Amino acid sequence: MTRVAVLGLGGMGEPMAANIIRAGLPTVVWNRHPEPADRLRDQGAEVAATPADAVRDVDIAVTMVTDADAVRSLAVEQGMLAALPEGAVWAQMSTIGVTETEALAALVEAERPDVTLVDAPVAGSRGPAREGRLVVLAAGPDEARKRVAPVFEAVGQRTVWVGPTGAGSRLKLVNNLLLAFLAEGLATAVALGDTLGLDRATVRDALHGSPLLSAWAAEKLDRIGRDDYTPQYTLDLALKDVDLALRAAPAGRFPAAAALAEEWRRAVEAGLGRDDLTVVTRALTEADTR
Repeated sequence: MTRVAVLGLGGMGEPMAANIIRAGLPTVVWNRHPEPADRLRDQGAEVAATPADAVRDVDIAVTMVTDADAVRSLAVEQGMLAALPEGAVWAQMSTIGVTETEALAALVEAERPDVTLVDAPVAGSRGPAREGRLVVLAAGPDEARKRVAPVFEAVGQRTVWVGPTGAGSRLKLVNNLLLAFLAEGLATAVALGDTLGLDRATVRDALHGSPLLSAWAAEKLDRIGRDDYTPQYTLDLALKDVDLALRAAPAGRFPAAAALAEEWRRAVEAGLGRDDLTVVTRALTEADTR
């Protein structure tokens, strides 16, 4: 049976690991802070003391951490890459951008050519992660597909194989930039309604049922209407992903995305970064009172 390690148990990694455990796969977990690992121990996971210890006897190692620096720290400084067994698969599922994914691929090729790197970020936030409804944007060698299938099926409703290593990270940037504009559109529309003196409930009721509103957008609109910005996908992480997309594109190519990033950066600097990305509604509305 496929033995799995999950390194990084934040808002996405913990529910993903829980779903892997529920799928019946022997699972080892590691996290910088012990609380989520302890919760998963109660569900049947083995808890490792270090990233290297977590992967010593696994078939697949999953990394799901905040950014490229954290991935590289796990892989290099904390010894994960060196400790992986011969023939293991490293499913790198964090959103780290194109340049760093290519750098990791080069690192694996140079130092552990016996390890297979699969570039597999996910589309979805904490709710879909809990429910096993993520979409895995997978890229890597064809021979890895069958091996990682039990893990990807445990965490996602479907897996989209998009090409060689690096293509998954490229598609994730496309996905997240679209998500950013959808969230910005909702926030701006509601803030405009506030500015024009409209009741938020009236705006919500008028927009519900519109062909412009997906199920995701309708749920976000309801939460905005309640002024509920408890995090599903935090503004600071969303800004990180927009910045990754802008860095991957020629300078100046996408001015609307650059303007969005600067607006969100001001909101993060104002202390809103740990709230859901829809908190930009509050930043736009409160601008009218300053």
